Order: sequence, then structure tokens, then C-alpha cells
Amino acid sequence: MTRNSRPSSTPTAAAAPPRGVPEATVARLPLYLRALTTLAERGVATVSSEELAASAGVNSAKLRKDLSYLGSYGTRGVGYEVDFLRHQITREIGLTQDWAVVIVGIGNLGHALANYGGFASRGFRIAALVDADLSRVGEEVAGLKVRHADELEQIVQDLGIAIGVVATPARAAQLVCDRLVAAGVTSILNFAPAIVQVPEGVDLRKVDLSTELQILAYHEQRKNGAALALTAEQAAELAEAVNG
Repeated sequence: MTRNSRPSSTPTAAAAPPRGVPEATVARLPLYLRALTTLAERGVATVSSEELAASAGVNSAKLRKDLSYLGSYGTRGVGYEVDFLRHQITREIGLTQDWAVVIVGIGNLGHALANYGGFASRGFRIAALVDADLSRVGEEVAGLKVRHADELEQIVQDLGIAIGVVATPARAAQLVCDRLVAAGVTSILNFAPAIVQVPEGVDLRKVDLSTELQILAYHEQRKNGAALALTAEQAAELAEAVNG
């Protein structure tokens, strides 16, 4: 059934959803998608904005505004059709495509990322694993053989790599990012405990596990009245252990 032939009682999308979705909204779309997926798995057909917002951890007014950027407004008294809204969000964030990913740095964290089974169901295919350590080259992880870092540029070209994941020690992160960009990768997820620079036109996201732990330690300290924050040395040691 085409969108134009949908019954009037179901949520419809505007003919031309506005472009330029705010970054804050983009960051929340995966939360909505995860909540909708859970609802669909439970057999729920429709959901109110209040219920969906609660599942995603946001307020309902913010959710309605976010979804309006997709041209989805729901139906008064009915709410949102779960499957249709899932399709809208999946299409908007590009998960209808197959995104080839290379993980650079196969230490403890790289191993964990390579073995995570949730990527494939969300449109991400781990296509290659790369490491500069000769002792790791040839090792099989999650059904893939680790290849040497010298092959990185060729791997990007041969496999059509869309996204690079950096899980190296801090000292190697900038060089790896530079090589990924030079090879044509324009989306990078950096897990290395280092600040890296990329040129305009390249999207960079950073996941700093030690910083997130320190934020949690701060909140624990506030709750317990104890000095639980990590020292700089402890944070560095933790980051090194996480990144292998």
C-alpha cells in the first residue's frame, strides 16, 4: 500500500519533510527506534506520544517536535503506528542501506566491538579488522582475519568502507584518522582516548569510556558523599586497559 493510499485514521507523513534536522534530534532518533523496535517485538501496533517518550527517556513535547521533522504527526486519540514510524526513522538515519565498517585496533575493545552481534541487525556490517601488531595479524576474530595496518587504504577501496572505527591506543589515533580520511572515509567513530582532528566534510564521533566513568563517579560521589572521582592517573590507566 502506498503512503497516499493509507487510511485517514492512520498517521501520515507530510509530502515533503523538512531537511536540516537538528543534531540534537538526530541524536535522539536511535532512542526512538530502539523503543519502537521493542514495542514491535511485543506486538504493539500503535503507541501514544507519552508512552513512546517515556520508553525513550524524553518528554512527549520534545518527541512530537522531533518527529515533526520527519513529517510524522501521529493521529489524535490513536498515536503513532509503530511499524510505519519505525520505517520512517530507519530510512531517515540511513539504516536501509548496508554500511561496511572497518575496525582499526584489535585489542580488548576492538575484539569486543568485532564480536558484538547487534551491528548487523542495524545495517552495519563489520567488513574488515586491522591492526599494526604483527602478533595479531592473521588472528581470526568474529569470522574475519585481522589484516595488517599497511593494507588499510587498499581495504577501504576494495571493500567500499563507509565508516571507520578507531580503537587504537591514543598515540596512534590521529595517524589512523588521517589515513582513513586520505583513503576516502568520511565517517569516523573514535574510541581512542585522544583528541583527533579531521577536515571539514568528515563526520567524527568520539566515545570516551574513561570520561563517561568519571561522570558516573561524580554522580556517585554526590549520592554517597564520598570522594569517588577517578584521579587523572587512574583515568589514564583505565583508558589504557580498555583499549588494550
